[in-house]
Amino acid sequence: MKKIVLMMVVGLSLPLMSQQPLMTDSLRMMLDAVSEQQYTSQLSLSLQEAQEYAVQQNRTLQNASIDAKRAHAQRWQTIAAMLPQLDGSIGKTVMYDDEFNEKKISLDPSQPPMSMSPWTYGLTASIGLNGQAIVGALLNNLAIKMQDITYQQSESDLRANVVESYVAVLVMEDVVALMDSSLANMEKLAEQTDRMAAVGAIESTQADQLRVRVNQLRNTAMQNKRSTVLAYNALRVLLNVDAQTELVLTNQLHDVISPESALSVLFEGFDIHNNFNYQLLEKNVDLAKLNLHMAGWAYGPTVSAYYQYSYRDYGKDGGFTMMNSPHTVGFTLTMPLWSSGVRAAGVHDKRLALQQAKNTFSEMSENLNIQYQQLRYNLTNAYETYATENENISVAKRVFQNVSNKYNWGAASAIELTNASNDLITAQSSYVQAVLELVNAEVELNKFLNNK
Repeated sequence: MKKIVLMMVVGLSLPLMSQQPLMTDSLRMMLDAVSEQQYTSQLSLSLQEAQEYAVQQNRTLQNASIDAKRAHAQRWQTIAAMLPQLDGSIGKTVMYDDEFNEKKISLDPSQPPMSMSPWTYGLTASIGLNGQAIVGALLNNLAIKMQDITYQQSESDLRANVVESYVAVLVMEDVVALMDSSLANMEKLAEQTDRMAAVGAIESTQADQLRVRVNQLRNTAMQNKRSTVLAYNALRVLLNVDAQTELVLTNQLHDVISPESALSVLFEGFDIHNNFNYQLLEKNVDLAKLNLHMAGWAYGPTVSAYYQYSYRDYGKDGGFTMMNSPHTVGFTLTMPLWSSGVRAAGVHDKRLALQQAKNTFSEMSENLNIQYQQLRYNLTNAYETYATENENISVAKRVFQNVSNKYNWGAASAIELTNASNDLITAQSSYVQAVLELVNAEVELNKFLNNK
């Protein structure tokens, strides 16, 4: 977005293709009408309110929150699998003779025959436990912590993006105001020059040169206005706001740009444990350790136990006395003996993965300190550039105003006025870039330090 803003600030000069004007007043009004957005609602936000609104509405952050909730659900699945399981069953099998009559049986000739198709009811309780299941539960706990860190990092990134987008809109609005003021002044001077050329007081070439510069300024002004629309749309995407909602930014540029605040960040200490990347890499090492433990528990035993109760109901034909008890209790201890080296290879692979994770963690810990120094340098350089360009644009505005006054009284030429106008546009472009770089450098350092 910053590149788009910078590209659109600088005006383009097109070669003359025809003697007839391509951009008439009526056509310009039609284009302005097409570009004008029709709004159905309005949303007023300060910078702080925009950040909070984005946190609540942004879908990317919502997905990160869902990932954290899924990690909690997966942990409960793992824990529940180690708890007792209870299953019930009910069934009936009907046996018929050759004439499709239900078969009967009687063990006592004096008793009427009983049905061989009873209803069967069963209840089974079981539990199984091994070392890998326990380690799996620990892995789920670690996954929850990593998802929480990822969510916080996503929220920090979102807040930083909102700041940069919010400031970009304010910068473009200031640029548009400056350009409109310069254009109005140049148009006034061009009208006076046309009248002077019409009565022969000056050469018509001088009036034509000034008119060309007015058209260039007008073209640049229109591009800046469209760039402002693009900046607003980028902010709408972050806020998850539709195109029919008008955004009203209640903060001014001087409210959100504070050189003193930017400089204060330079003197804050760096606690590496507060960095999100460091925290994730640290958890990644813990994850590799647990994976190694899980691979080692492949050699461990699996203990399982169950209880089963079964009952047969013969209905109105009477009961049937079973020789066996309806209660069954079982216990199993399973010990792995031989897997042709599969488990050994798995342990070796996880041990190597742990060594990789430790190497990456050590390297990143060293790089983070270097990155901190680089971010401090970037902020220092951005502040110095901003201070210079802020002064330059003030000087360029004063020079342009002075040359315009001199030109109005005939003490300056059209070329001098054009040069002053070009210098103002150049200073404007440099100022926009300096502001965005200062904000970006401050935001990146705050994000690195995990400052709210």
